[in-house]
Amino acid sequence: MSRIGQVNALVLIGTFPMPSGTRFNRHSHRLHQLAWASSGTLTVDADAQRWVLPTTRALWIPSGVQHEVVSAGHTTMTSLYLPTVPRTAPKSWAHVQPVQVPRLLAELIGYLDDVDLGTERRGRGEALLLDLLQPVAVTTLHAPLPADPRAREVAQTLLDDPACGLSLDAWGRRVGTSGRTLARLFLSATGIPFGRWRTLVRLQAALFPLASGEPLNRVSRAVGYETVSAFVAAFRRETGTTPGAYFGSRELPPD
Repeated sequence: MSRIGQVNALVLIGTFPMPSGTRFNRHSHRLHQLAWASSGTLTVDADAQRWVLPTTRALWIPSGVQHEVVSAGHTTMTSLYLPTVPRTAPKSWAHVQPVQVPRLLAELIGYLDDVDLGTERRGRGEALLLDLLQPVAVTTLHAPLPADPRAREVAQTLLDDPACGLSLDAWGRRVGTSGRTLARLFLSATGIPFGRWRTLVRLQAALFPLASGEPLNRVSRAVGYETVSAFVAAFRRETGTTPGAYFGSRELPPD
């Protein structure tokens, strides 16, 4: 059962249990929101991008920004609603922005969610919370869809089965055109070559199982990589970091 406590507080905190498959359709808030999975994993679509959030990462959503929240597994979303932006890096908070959630911040959120907390203690805690919010520089994995029906058919099939390894020529034969034409269609419609587009789709498909703690070996094979090292190299090339660091510097199980 969802609840929002302490209506007289500067920082409002809402707790929303989300059984598997729960979806909060596109909406916005009059206050700024920090969406955090206090347990499980959240997927948030905002600003034409998809963010996969384990417990070590939250998402800052400015007031008025339309967004959609989905839970693929059982998740508890803890949302903080704030009328003001943090003092650190003020320009960063004008846009959707991932935020690191170290143990201290997680414990502080739980502390502020105590309905019996006095006004003075709450005020000091809220001030500390605003100081602790730090934006995380991270590259999102976004693969735009082509409009041409032939390229779109290829794209949709790969979204459904990212491990598919058909060549462009083989795809061309399947959709009634040449591999060269498909390559041109993908580049003109998405701005990136087909090979990189497919890499982005594979990495995007890997985010949720990685955030859920699936072993690297299993995830890399499921999205089309024969070895973990090839998957990690592609991940680092696109995001500038390793899968473990992307999800809050925690160790992901190799097998």
